[in-house]
Amino acid sequence: MTTLTETSVAGNDDRRDNHNNTNGHKLMVALDVDGTLVDHDGHMSPGVRESAQAVVAAGHEVMIATGRSLNATLPIIEKIGIERGYAVCCNGGVTLRLHPGLEGGYEVIHKATFDPGPALRALRDRLPSAKYALEDADGNFLSTERFQDPSFGVEAVGVDFHTMLEATAVRVVVFSTENTPEEFNEAIEHVGLAGVTYSVGWTAWLDIAAAGVTKASALENLRGRLGIEQHLTVAIGDGRNDIEMLTWAGRGVAMGQAPEEVIAAADEVTHSVFDEGAAHVLRSLL
Repeated sequence: MTTLTETSVAGNDDRRDNHNNTNGHKLMVALDVDGTLVDHDGHMSPGVRESAQAVVAAGHEVMIATGRSLNATLPIIEKIGIERGYAVCCNGGVTLRLHPGLEGGYEVIHKATFDPGPALRALRDRLPSAKYALEDADGNFLSTERFQDPSFGVEAVGVDFHTMLEATAVRVVVFSTENTPEEFNEAIEHVGLAGVTYSVGWTAWLDIAAAGVTKASALENLRGRLGIEQHLTVAIGDGRNDIEMLTWAGRGVAMGQAPEEVIAAADEVTHSVFDEGAAHVLRSLL
């Protein structure tokens, strides 16, 4: 694993290595959003924005790969100047094709849904004080206790738990202010979440998707569609929901503030989100 330190000359070594490996070919570059392109207040620095725009302008296949839902992803796509290409939302549950000729500039080309009932029932028994939200197949959010989060992209509609059990889900979110991530992991191990894919976030936050669906699975489908060789793929991320993506990429880069298990999955570690770590990596691709 290569670690970029604060004293290294940003991108010089990586630029040389990247040039030798890609030989001028188009890259497929997958970018996480929260904790990677934007900090935990949702702010994207000018350096990150400009470096991302430069990689897009250079003709590489740059795509957002995020746990955010569609409407919360579109502003990031616009900010870094992606008009044509693809994006992955909902941790792989939704894939977009982007083109200025489409209504709104995009279309949904894939959506992976699942029955959330078994997972919700099992977790509710183990985590009764947690808040629950669900994105349905139509892009609506249903939630208990008027649970809202910027990653939803739309205002959630408060419903009772029984109504959530009967919905068809693209994404389920479980959040608690009374539990730690470790307690979430213990609850998951206790109930055994069969038939779904899940990841635990920085706080007591759990994302659930359809079985086998991750950012990596969606990106691999796009890689096949684009005909890009595996060694020409790059991914940058910071969260536990990025582990599969970083392992999948030919060059997987973890942000400096990432948890140990995320760093262990990466080929490199860049600076933290507060030190424009993503910008260092993106500039190395130019």
